[in-house]
Amino acid sequence: MITVSGQEYTFEDLKPFVTGPQKVRVTREVKSSIQLSRRVLEDQIRSGKTIYGVNTGFGALSQKHIDEKDQMQLQLNLVRSHSAGVGKPFGPDVTRAILFLKLINFCQGYSGVRWDVVALLRDFINHDMLPVIPSKGSVGASGDLAPLSHMTLALIGEGEVLFNDRPISSSNAYKKTGLNPLILKAKEGLALLNGTQVSTALAVNGLIRMRNLLITADLVSAISVEATLSSRNMFNPILHRLKKHPGQIQSAKNVWNILNKSDIVKSHKNCDRVQDPYSFRCIPHVHGACRETFESVRRIIDNEINSVSDNPLVIPGSKSVFNSGHFHAEPVGQAADMLSISAVELGGISERRIYKMMEGENMGVQPFLAGSPGVESGYMMAQITAAALASENKTLAFPASVDSITTENGQEDFVSMAPIAGRKLLNIIDHLENILAIELLVATHLLDLRRPLKSSPVTKTIRDTVRHVIPFNSRDRVLSPEIAKAVELIQSEKIISAVNSMIKLN
Repeated sequence: MITVSGQEYTFEDLKPFVTGPQKVRVTREVKSSIQLSRRVLEDQIRSGKTIYGVNTGFGALSQKHIDEKDQMQLQLNLVRSHSAGVGKPFGPDVTRAILFLKLINFCQGYSGVRWDVVALLRDFINHDMLPVIPSKGSVGASGDLAPLSHMTLALIGEGEVLFNDRPISSSNAYKKTGLNPLILKAKEGLALLNGTQVSTALAVNGLIRMRNLLITADLVSAISVEATLSSRNMFNPILHRLKKHPGQIQSAKNVWNILNKSDIVKSHKNCDRVQDPYSFRCIPHVHGACRETFESVRRIIDNEINSVSDNPLVIPGSKSVFNSGHFHAEPVGQAADMLSISAVELGGISERRIYKMMEGENMGVQPFLAGSPGVESGYMMAQITAAALASENKTLAFPASVDSITTENGQEDFVSMAPIAGRKLLNIIDHLENILAIELLVATHLLDLRRPLKSSPVTKTIRDTVRHVIPFNSRDRVLSPEIAKAVELIQSEKIISAVNSMIKLN
Protein backbone atom coordinates (compact mmCIF):
# COMPACT_ATOMS: atom_id res chain seq x y z
CA MET A 1 0.00 0.00 0.00
CA ILE A 2 1.38 3.38 -1.03
CA THR A 3 0.09 6.30 1.01
CA VAL A 4 -0.29 9.63 -0.76
CA SER A 5 0.22 12.29 1.88
CA GLY A 6 1.59 15.24 -0.08
CA GLN A 7 5.17 13.93 -0.22
CA GLU A 8 7.44 14.16 -3.24
CA TYR A 9 8.21 11.15 -5.43
CA THR A 10 11.06 9.90 -7.59
CA PHE A 11 10.77 7.80 -10.73
CA GLU A 12 11.82 4.80 -8.65
CA ASP A 13 8.73 5.23 -6.47
CA LEU A 14 6.65 4.42 -9.54
CA LYS A 15 8.42 1.11 -10.18
CA PRO A 16 5.75 -0.91 -8.28
CA PHE A 17 3.12 0.43 -10.70
CA VAL A 18 5.25 -0.45 -13.71
CA THR A 19 5.93 -4.00 -12.54
CA GLY A 20 2.39 -4.95 -11.45
CA PRO A 21 -0.84 -4.03 -9.65
CA GLN A 22 -0.45 -1.69 -6.69
CA LYS A 23 -2.72 -0.37 -3.93
CA VAL A 24 -2.86 3.29 -2.86
CA ARG A 25 -4.58 5.35 -0.21
CA VAL A 26 -4.93 9.12 0.16
CA THR A 27 -4.70 10.80 3.57
CA ARG A 28 -7.42 12.99 5.09
CA GLU A 29 -5.14 16.01 4.96
CA VAL A 30 -4.73 15.64 1.19
CA LYS A 31 -8.46 15.14 0.81
CA SER A 32 -9.05 18.41 2.70
CA SER A 33 -6.70 20.33 0.38
CA ILE A 34 -8.56 18.95 -2.66
CA GLN A 35 -11.91 20.00 -1.19
CA LEU A 36 -10.59 23.48 -0.37
CA SER A 37 -9.40 23.93 -3.95
CA ARG A 38 -12.85 22.92 -5.21
CA ARG A 39 -14.59 25.43 -2.92
CA VAL A 40 -12.39 28.24 -4.20
CA LEU A 41 -13.24 27.30 -7.79
CA GLU A 42 -16.98 27.15 -7.07
CA ASP A 43 -16.84 30.54 -5.35
CA GLN A 44 -15.18 32.00 -8.45
CA ILE A 45 -17.82 30.43 -10.71
CA ARG A 46 -20.65 31.86 -8.58
CA SER A 47 -19.05 35.30 -8.70
CA GLY A 48 -19.53 35.31 -12.47
CA LYS A 49 -15.84 35.41 -13.31
CA THR A 50 -14.88 34.18 -16.77
CA ILE A 51 -12.87 30.99 -16.31
CA TYR A 52 -11.29 29.19 -19.24
CA GLY A 53 -12.81 25.78 -19.86
CA VAL A 54 -15.54 26.32 -17.28
CA ASN A 55 -17.72 28.97 -18.88
CA THR A 56 -15.76 29.30 -22.12
CA GLY A 57 -14.98 26.98 -25.01
CA PHE A 58 -11.59 25.34 -25.43
CA GLY A 59 -8.45 26.28 -27.34
CA ALA A 60 -9.27 28.46 -30.33
CA LEU A 61 -12.90 28.46 -29.13
CA SER A 62 -12.02 30.06 -25.79
CA GLN A 63 -13.78 33.31 -26.74
CA LYS A 64 -17.12 31.48 -26.85
CA HIS A 65 -19.17 32.01 -23.66
CA ILE A 66 -20.88 28.93 -22.26
CA ASP A 67 -24.20 29.33 -20.39
CA GLU A 68 -24.48 27.73 -16.96
CA LYS A 69 -27.04 25.21 -18.22
CA ASP A 70 -24.51 23.88 -20.77
CA GLN A 71 -21.43 23.72 -18.56
CA MET A 72 -21.72 20.05 -17.56
CA GLN A 73 -22.41 19.09 -21.16
CA LEU A 74 -19.31 21.07 -22.12
CA GLN A 75 -17.11 18.79 -20.02
CA LEU A 76 -18.73 15.63 -21.40
CA ASN A 77 -18.44 16.85 -24.98
CA LEU A 78 -14.78 17.68 -24.41
CA VAL A 79 -13.97 14.13 -23.36
CA ARG A 80 -15.87 12.52 -26.21
CA SER A 81 -14.62 14.84 -28.94
CA HIS A 82 -11.00 14.59 -27.82
CA SER A 83 -11.03 10.78 -27.74
CA ALA A 84 -9.46 10.59 -31.17
CA GLY A 85 -6.39 8.47 -30.41
CA VAL A 86 -5.12 5.74 -32.71
CA GLY A 87 -2.58 2.97 -32.58
CA LYS A 88 -1.78 0.07 -30.30
CA PRO A 89 -2.90 0.71 -26.70
CA PHE A 90 -0.33 1.36 -24.01
CA GLY A 91 0.66 -1.65 -21.93
CA PRO A 92 -0.32 -2.02 -18.27
CA ASP A 93 3.08 -0.70 -17.17
CA VAL A 94 2.54 2.69 -18.80
CA THR A 95 -1.19 2.88 -17.98
CA ARG A 96 -0.73 2.24 -14.26
CA ALA A 97 1.90 4.96 -14.16
CA ILE A 98 -0.45 7.38 -15.98
CA LEU A 99 -3.22 6.80 -13.42
CA PHE A 100 -0.92 7.31 -10.45
CA LEU A 101 0.69 10.41 -11.94
CA LYS A 102 -2.74 11.93 -12.55
CA LEU A 103 -3.77 11.05 -8.99
CA ILE A 104 -0.79 12.75 -7.36
CA ASN A 105 -1.19 15.78 -9.65
CA PHE A 106 -4.71 16.32 -8.27
CA CYS A 107 -3.58 15.55 -4.73
CA GLN A 108 -1.49 18.71 -4.69
CA GLY A 109 -4.74 20.67 -4.40
CA TYR A 110 -4.44 23.13 -7.29
CA SER A 111 -6.76 21.55 -9.88
CA GLY A 112 -10.20 22.43 -8.51
CA VAL A 113 -11.65 18.95 -8.99
CA ARG A 114 -14.02 17.32 -6.51
CA TRP A 115 -12.85 14.59 -4.18
CA ASP A 116 -15.04 12.19 -6.20
CA VAL A 117 -12.62 12.45 -9.13
CA VAL A 118 -9.58 11.59 -7.03
CA ALA A 119 -11.42 8.81 -5.21
CA LEU A 120 -12.34 7.15 -8.51
CA LEU A 121 -8.77 7.36 -9.81
CA ARG A 122 -7.69 5.71 -6.55
CA ASP A 123 -10.33 2.99 -7.00
CA PHE A 124 -9.26 2.34 -10.59
CA ILE A 125 -5.71 1.80 -9.36
CA ASN A 126 -6.78 -0.41 -6.45
CA HIS A 127 -9.01 -2.59 -8.67
CA ASP A 128 -6.38 -2.61 -11.44
CA MET A 129 -8.98 -1.29 -13.88
CA LEU A 130 -6.76 -0.02 -16.66
CA PRO A 131 -8.30 2.23 -19.32
CA VAL A 132 -7.53 1.14 -22.87
CA ILE A 133 -5.54 4.13 -24.14
CA PRO A 134 -4.41 4.34 -27.79
CA SER A 135 -0.74 5.27 -27.85
CA LYS A 136 -0.81 7.87 -30.65
CA GLY A 137 -2.55 11.22 -31.04
CA SER A 138 -0.81 13.61 -28.64
CA VAL A 139 1.67 16.35 -29.55
CA GLY A 140 2.41 17.00 -25.88
CA ALA A 141 1.19 20.57 -25.70
CA SER A 142 -2.20 21.27 -24.06
CA GLY A 143 -1.43 18.17 -22.11
CA ASP A 144 -1.59 14.70 -23.58
CA LEU A 145 -5.14 15.41 -24.69
CA ALA A 146 -6.13 12.42 -26.83
CA PRO A 147 -4.69 9.65 -24.62
CA LEU A 148 -5.93 11.30 -21.42
CA SER A 149 -9.37 11.63 -23.04
CA HIS A 150 -9.46 7.87 -23.52
CA MET A 151 -8.43 7.45 -19.88
CA THR A 152 -11.29 9.74 -18.88
CA LEU A 153 -13.78 7.86 -21.08
CA ALA A 154 -13.35 4.88 -18.78
CA LEU A 155 -13.90 7.07 -15.71
CA ILE A 156 -17.28 8.21 -17.07
CA GLY A 157 -18.39 4.69 -17.96
CA GLU A 158 -17.57 4.75 -21.66
CA GLY A 159 -14.72 3.17 -23.60
CA GLU A 160 -12.89 0.04 -22.50
CA VAL A 161 -10.66 -1.10 -19.66
CA LEU A 162 -8.21 -3.95 -19.23
CA PHE A 163 -9.63 -5.91 -16.30
CA ASN A 164 -8.33 -9.29 -15.15
CA ASP A 165 -5.99 -9.23 -18.15
CA ARG A 166 -8.69 -8.86 -20.80
CA PRO A 167 -10.36 -5.85 -22.42
CA ILE A 168 -14.01 -5.30 -21.47
CA SER A 169 -16.37 -2.34 -21.60
CA SER A 170 -15.89 0.03 -18.68
CA SER A 171 -19.63 -0.23 -17.94
CA ASN A 172 -19.18 -3.98 -17.45
CA ALA A 173 -16.18 -3.40 -15.20
CA TYR A 174 -18.23 -1.04 -13.04
CA LYS A 175 -20.80 -3.80 -12.54
CA LYS A 176 -18.10 -6.29 -11.54
CA THR A 177 -16.47 -3.95 -9.01
CA GLY A 178 -19.52 -2.17 -7.64
CA LEU A 179 -18.05 1.22 -8.47
CA ASN A 180 -20.03 4.06 -10.04
CA PRO A 181 -18.93 6.05 -13.10
CA LEU A 182 -18.01 9.70 -12.73
CA ILE A 183 -20.48 12.46 -13.61
CA LEU A 184 -18.30 15.36 -14.71
CA LYS A 185 -18.85 18.75 -13.13
CA ALA A 186 -17.33 22.14 -13.99
CA LYS A 187 -13.66 22.00 -15.05
CA GLU A 188 -13.26 18.30 -14.31
CA GLY A 189 -13.14 17.06 -17.89
CA LEU A 190 -10.56 19.71 -18.70
CA ALA A 191 -8.51 18.91 -15.58
CA LEU A 192 -8.44 15.22 -16.48
CA LEU A 193 -7.38 15.89 -20.08
CA ASN A 194 -4.77 18.56 -19.34
CA GLY A 195 -1.43 17.36 -18.05
CA THR A 196 1.83 15.66 -18.98
CA GLN A 197 1.03 12.32 -17.36
CA VAL A 198 1.30 10.21 -20.52
CA SER A 199 4.60 11.72 -21.62
CA THR A 200 5.95 11.46 -18.09
CA ALA A 201 4.81 7.84 -17.67
CA LEU A 202 6.71 6.91 -20.84
CA ALA A 203 9.85 8.66 -19.57
CA VAL A 204 9.49 7.00 -16.16
CA ASN A 205 9.36 3.59 -17.83
CA GLY A 206 12.45 4.51 -19.81
CA LEU A 207 14.35 5.54 -16.68
CA ILE A 208 13.43 2.37 -14.81
CA ARG A 209 14.63 0.17 -17.65
CA MET A 210 17.75 2.24 -18.33
CA ARG A 211 18.95 2.09 -14.73
CA ASN A 212 18.99 -1.69 -15.07
CA LEU A 213 20.70 -1.54 -18.47
CA LEU A 214 23.47 0.82 -17.36
CA ILE A 215 24.61 -1.68 -14.74
CA THR A 216 23.97 -4.65 -17.02
CA ALA A 217 26.10 -3.05 -19.74
CA ASP A 218 29.05 -2.83 -17.35
CA LEU A 219 28.62 -6.49 -16.36
CA VAL A 220 28.26 -7.77 -19.92
CA SER A 221 31.09 -5.65 -21.29
CA ALA A 222 33.37 -6.92 -18.52
CA ILE A 223 32.77 -10.49 -19.73
CA SER A 224 33.66 -9.35 -23.24
CA VAL A 225 36.87 -7.72 -21.98
CA GLU A 226 37.84 -10.91 -20.16
CA ALA A 227 36.87 -13.31 -22.94
CA THR A 228 38.70 -11.37 -25.67
CA LEU A 229 41.87 -11.21 -23.57
CA SER A 230 41.64 -7.43 -23.46
CA SER A 231 43.51 -5.49 -20.79
CA ARG A 232 42.04 -4.96 -17.34
CA ASN A 233 44.62 -2.27 -16.60
CA MET A 234 42.76 0.34 -18.65
CA PHE A 235 39.98 0.27 -16.00
CA ASN A 236 42.29 1.02 -13.08
CA PRO A 237 40.53 3.64 -10.91
CA ILE A 238 43.81 5.54 -10.56
CA LEU A 239 43.64 6.41 -14.26
CA HIS A 240 40.01 7.45 -14.28
CA ARG A 241 40.32 9.88 -11.39
CA LEU A 242 42.16 12.08 -13.89
CA LYS A 243 38.88 12.63 -15.77
CA LYS A 244 36.35 14.54 -13.69
CA HIS A 245 33.27 12.69 -14.87
CA PRO A 246 31.58 10.74 -12.05
CA GLY A 247 29.84 8.38 -14.48
CA GLN A 248 33.13 7.39 -16.10
CA ILE A 249 34.78 6.86 -12.72
CA GLN A 250 31.93 4.61 -11.58
CA SER A 251 31.82 2.55 -14.76
CA ALA A 252 35.59 2.00 -14.70
CA LYS A 253 35.39 0.98 -11.04
CA ASN A 254 32.63 -1.49 -11.84
CA VAL A 255 34.55 -3.25 -14.63
CA TRP A 256 37.80 -3.19 -12.63
CA ASN A 257 36.12 -4.88 -9.66
CA ILE A 258 34.13 -7.34 -11.79
CA LEU A 259 37.38 -8.68 -13.28
CA ASN A 260 39.17 -9.06 -9.95
CA LYS A 261 40.81 -12.45 -9.36
CA SER A 262 40.49 -13.59 -12.96
CA ASP A 263 42.99 -16.22 -14.06
CA ILE A 264 42.14 -15.37 -17.67
CA VAL A 265 43.24 -11.77 -17.08
CA LYS A 266 46.46 -12.96 -15.44
CA SER A 267 47.20 -15.35 -18.32
CA HIS A 268 48.04 -12.54 -20.75
CA LYS A 269 49.59 -10.08 -18.33
CA ASN A 270 52.80 -9.90 -20.36
CA CYS A 271 51.33 -10.13 -23.86
CA ASP A 272 52.56 -7.91 -26.70
CA ARG A 273 49.20 -6.23 -27.44
CA VAL A 274 49.73 -2.50 -26.91
CA GLN A 275 46.15 -1.20 -26.96
CA ASP A 276 42.65 -2.55 -27.38
CA PRO A 277 39.99 -1.10 -29.71
CA TYR A 278 37.92 1.82 -28.44
CA SER A 279 34.84 -0.35 -27.93
CA PHE A 280 36.81 -2.05 -25.13
CA ARG A 281 39.31 0.58 -24.03
CA CYS A 282 36.71 3.37 -23.87
CA ILE A 283 33.93 1.46 -22.13
CA PRO A 284 34.09 3.77 -19.07
CA HIS A 285 34.09 6.89 -21.23
CA VAL A 286 31.00 5.88 -23.23
CA HIS A 287 29.10 4.07 -20.49
CA GLY A 288 30.01 6.88 -18.12
CA ALA A 289 28.65 9.57 -20.43
CA CYS A 290 25.40 7.61 -20.65
CA ARG A 291 25.29 7.45 -16.86
CA GLU A 292 25.67 11.21 -16.52
CA THR A 293 22.94 11.87 -19.08
CA PHE A 294 20.76 9.45 -17.14
CA GLU A 295 21.29 11.50 -13.96
CA SER A 296 20.33 14.70 -15.75
CA VAL A 297 17.19 13.10 -17.15
CA ARG A 298 16.33 11.62 -13.77
CA ARG A 299 16.38 15.07 -12.19
CA ILE A 300 14.11 16.54 -14.88
CA ILE A 301 11.58 13.71 -14.74
CA ASP A 302 11.52 13.67 -10.93
CA ASN A 303 10.72 17.38 -11.07
CA GLU A 304 7.90 16.76 -13.55
CA ILE A 305 6.45 13.95 -11.43
CA ASN A 306 6.07 16.42 -8.57
CA SER A 307 4.75 19.27 -10.72
CA VAL A 308 1.18 20.45 -11.28
CA SER A 309 0.58 20.28 -15.01
CA ASP A 310 -3.07 21.09 -15.74
CA ASN A 311 -4.76 24.40 -16.57
CA PRO A 312 -6.28 26.62 -15.31
CA LEU A 313 -4.86 26.44 -11.78
CA VAL A 314 -6.74 27.15 -8.57
CA ILE A 315 -4.57 28.85 -5.94
CA PRO A 316 -6.44 28.53 -2.60
CA GLY A 317 -4.19 31.04 -0.81
CA SER A 318 -5.11 33.84 -3.22
CA LYS A 319 -8.65 32.53 -3.75
CA SER A 320 -8.07 32.96 -7.48
CA VAL A 321 -7.93 30.98 -10.70
CA PHE A 322 -4.94 31.50 -13.03
CA ASN A 323 -4.15 30.46 -16.59
CA SER A 324 -0.73 29.21 -17.60
CA GLY A 325 0.91 26.62 -19.84
CA HIS A 326 2.01 24.04 -17.28
CA PHE A 327 0.66 21.27 -19.53
CA HIS A 328 3.49 21.91 -22.02
CA ALA A 329 5.80 18.89 -21.88
CA GLU A 330 8.95 20.42 -23.36
CA PRO A 331 11.17 19.37 -20.41
CA VAL A 332 9.89 15.81 -20.67
CA GLY A 333 10.37 15.69 -24.43
CA GLN A 334 13.94 16.95 -24.30
CA ALA A 335 14.75 14.59 -21.42
CA ALA A 336 13.37 11.55 -23.27
CA ASP A 337 15.36 12.50 -26.36
CA MET A 338 18.56 12.79 -24.32
CA LEU A 339 18.01 9.40 -22.72
CA SER A 340 17.36 7.95 -26.18
CA ILE A 341 20.78 9.12 -27.33
CA SER A 342 22.39 7.40 -24.35
CA ALA A 343 20.53 4.17 -25.08
CA VAL A 344 21.64 4.32 -28.73
CA GLU A 345 25.27 4.75 -27.68
CA LEU A 346 25.14 1.85 -25.21
CA GLY A 347 23.82 -0.35 -28.01
CA GLY A 348 26.27 0.97 -30.56
CA ILE A 349 29.39 0.23 -28.53
CA SER A 350 27.98 -3.16 -27.52
CA GLU A 351 27.47 -4.11 -31.18
CA ARG A 352 31.09 -3.15 -31.91
CA ARG A 353 32.30 -5.52 -29.17
CA ILE A 354 30.15 -8.29 -30.66
CA TYR A 355 31.69 -7.58 -34.07
CA LYS A 356 35.19 -7.81 -32.59
CA MET A 357 34.42 -11.22 -31.11
CA MET A 358 33.56 -12.52 -34.60
CA GLU A 359 37.22 -12.20 -35.69
CA GLY A 360 38.13 -15.52 -34.14
CA GLU A 361 41.67 -16.26 -35.22
CA ASN A 362 43.13 -13.05 -33.79
CA MET A 363 41.81 -14.22 -30.43
CA GLY A 364 42.91 -17.84 -30.78
CA VAL A 365 39.45 -19.23 -31.60
CA GLN A 366 37.46 -20.06 -34.73
CA PRO A 367 35.87 -17.24 -36.82
CA PHE A 368 32.35 -16.40 -35.67
CA LEU A 369 33.00 -18.81 -32.76
CA ALA A 370 31.76 -21.57 -35.08
CA GLY A 371 32.39 -25.20 -34.19
CA SER A 372 33.29 -26.04 -37.79
CA PRO A 373 33.76 -22.81 -39.81
CA GLY A 374 32.44 -23.02 -43.33
CA VAL A 375 30.06 -25.85 -42.62
CA GLU A 376 28.79 -23.82 -39.69
CA SER A 377 28.26 -20.06 -39.30
CA GLY A 378 28.35 -19.76 -35.53
CA TYR A 379 27.22 -16.35 -34.31
CA MET A 380 27.60 -14.62 -37.70
CA MET A 381 23.92 -13.80 -38.01
CA ALA A 382 23.55 -12.82 -34.35
CA GLN A 383 26.10 -10.07 -34.97
CA ILE A 384 24.20 -8.95 -38.06
CA THR A 385 20.99 -8.80 -36.03
CA ALA A 386 22.77 -6.64 -33.44
CA ALA A 387 24.07 -4.42 -36.25
CA ALA A 388 20.57 -4.05 -37.70
CA LEU A 389 19.15 -3.05 -34.30
CA ALA A 390 22.00 -0.63 -33.62
CA SER A 391 21.49 0.99 -37.02
CA GLU A 392 17.72 1.23 -36.59
CA ASN A 393 18.30 2.89 -33.23
CA LYS A 394 20.35 5.58 -34.94
CA THR A 395 17.40 6.43 -37.19
CA LEU A 396 15.14 6.61 -34.13
CA ALA A 397 17.53 8.91 -32.25
CA PHE A 398 16.55 12.06 -34.13
CA PRO A 399 15.05 14.19 -31.35
CA ALA A 400 11.29 14.49 -31.49
CA SER A 401 11.41 17.58 -29.27
CA VAL A 402 13.03 19.74 -31.97
CA ASP A 403 9.89 19.35 -34.07
CA SER A 404 6.68 21.34 -33.77
CA ILE A 405 3.47 21.59 -35.75
CA THR A 406 0.75 24.19 -35.29
CA THR A 407 -2.66 22.91 -34.12
CA GLU A 408 -5.90 24.37 -32.72
CA ASN A 409 -6.14 27.09 -35.41
CA GLY A 410 -2.87 28.58 -34.21
CA GLN A 411 -3.66 28.54 -30.48
CA GLU A 412 -1.20 25.70 -29.98
CA ASP A 413 1.52 27.11 -32.20
CA PHE A 414 4.54 25.49 -30.54
CA VAL A 415 4.26 21.96 -29.20
CA SER A 416 6.64 19.58 -27.42
CA MET A 417 6.16 16.20 -29.15
CA ALA A 418 7.08 14.65 -25.78
CA PRO A 419 4.90 11.53 -26.16
CA ILE A 420 6.59 10.78 -29.47
CA ALA A 421 9.97 11.16 -27.76
CA GLY A 422 8.79 8.81 -25.02
CA ARG A 423 7.53 6.14 -27.39
CA LYS A 424 10.76 6.30 -29.43
CA LEU A 425 12.75 5.94 -26.21
CA LEU A 426 10.99 2.70 -25.30
CA ASN A 427 11.50 1.32 -28.83
CA ILE A 428 15.20 2.10 -28.62
CA ILE A 429 15.43 0.43 -25.21
CA ASP A 430 13.73 -2.68 -26.63
CA HIS A 431 16.48 -2.86 -29.23
CA LEU A 432 19.20 -2.16 -26.67
CA GLU A 433 18.04 -5.06 -24.52
CA ASN A 434 18.34 -7.38 -27.51
CA ILE A 435 21.80 -6.08 -28.43
CA LEU A 436 23.08 -6.59 -24.89
CA ALA A 437 21.47 -10.03 -24.85
CA ILE A 438 23.41 -10.97 -27.99
CA GLU A 439 26.64 -9.67 -26.47
CA LEU A 440 25.90 -11.69 -23.33
CA LEU A 441 25.42 -14.87 -25.41
CA VAL A 442 28.55 -14.35 -27.49
CA ALA A 443 30.78 -13.29 -24.59
CA THR A 444 29.77 -16.19 -22.34
CA HIS A 445 30.35 -18.61 -25.25
CA LEU A 446 33.82 -17.18 -25.80
CA LEU A 447 34.43 -17.32 -22.06
CA ASP A 448 33.67 -21.05 -22.11
CA LEU A 449 36.22 -21.49 -24.91
CA ARG A 450 38.91 -20.13 -22.56
CA ARG A 451 38.60 -23.12 -20.25
CA PRO A 452 40.37 -24.56 -18.30
CA LEU A 453 41.47 -21.03 -17.37
CA LYS A 454 39.21 -19.69 -14.63
CA SER A 455 37.25 -16.49 -15.08
CA SER A 456 36.70 -14.00 -12.29
CA PRO A 457 34.25 -15.08 -9.55
CA VAL A 458 31.78 -12.42 -10.70
CA THR A 459 31.85 -13.27 -14.41
CA LYS A 460 31.68 -16.98 -13.54
CA THR A 461 28.48 -16.33 -11.59
CA ILE A 462 26.97 -14.48 -14.54
CA ARG A 463 28.09 -17.26 -16.89
CA ASP A 464 26.49 -19.86 -14.61
CA THR A 465 23.25 -17.85 -14.52
CA VAL A 466 23.17 -17.85 -18.31
CA ARG A 467 24.05 -21.53 -18.59
CA HIS A 468 21.23 -22.44 -16.22
CA VAL A 469 18.75 -21.49 -18.96
CA ILE A 470 20.94 -21.57 -22.10
CA PRO A 471 23.30 -24.60 -22.16
CA PHE A 472 26.62 -24.35 -23.98
CA ASN A 473 26.30 -25.51 -27.59
CA SER A 474 29.16 -25.41 -30.08
CA ARG A 475 27.00 -26.48 -33.04
CA ASP A 476 24.77 -24.36 -35.30
CA ARG A 477 21.18 -24.08 -34.07
CA VAL A 478 18.27 -21.63 -34.06
CA LEU A 479 19.52 -18.63 -32.04
CA SER A 480 16.32 -16.59 -31.66
CA PRO A 481 15.04 -18.56 -28.62
CA GLU A 482 18.41 -18.14 -26.90
CA ILE A 483 18.38 -14.40 -27.57
CA ALA A 484 14.86 -14.20 -26.11
CA LYS A 485 15.96 -16.06 -22.97
CA ALA A 486 18.95 -13.76 -22.57
CA VAL A 487 16.66 -10.74 -22.92
CA GLU A 488 14.46 -12.14 -20.16
CA LEU A 489 17.50 -12.55 -17.91
CA ILE A 490 18.33 -8.89 -18.47
CA GLN A 491 14.79 -7.50 -18.14
CA SER A 492 14.10 -9.46 -14.97
CA GLU A 493 17.35 -8.10 -13.48
CA LYS A 494 18.50 -11.66 -12.77
CA ILE A 495 21.94 -10.81 -14.16
CA ILE A 496 22.40 -8.07 -11.58
CA SER A 497 20.74 -10.05 -8.78
CA ALA A 498 23.10 -12.97 -9.37
CA VAL A 499 26.13 -10.91 -8.34
CA ASN A 500 24.58 -8.53 -5.80
CA SER A 501 25.97 -10.44 -2.84
CA MET A 502 29.46 -10.51 -4.38
CA ILE A 503 30.02 -6.94 -5.52
CA LYS A 504 28.54 -3.49 -5.02
CA LEU A 505 27.54 -2.00 -8.36
CA ASN A 506 26.05 1.43 -9.02
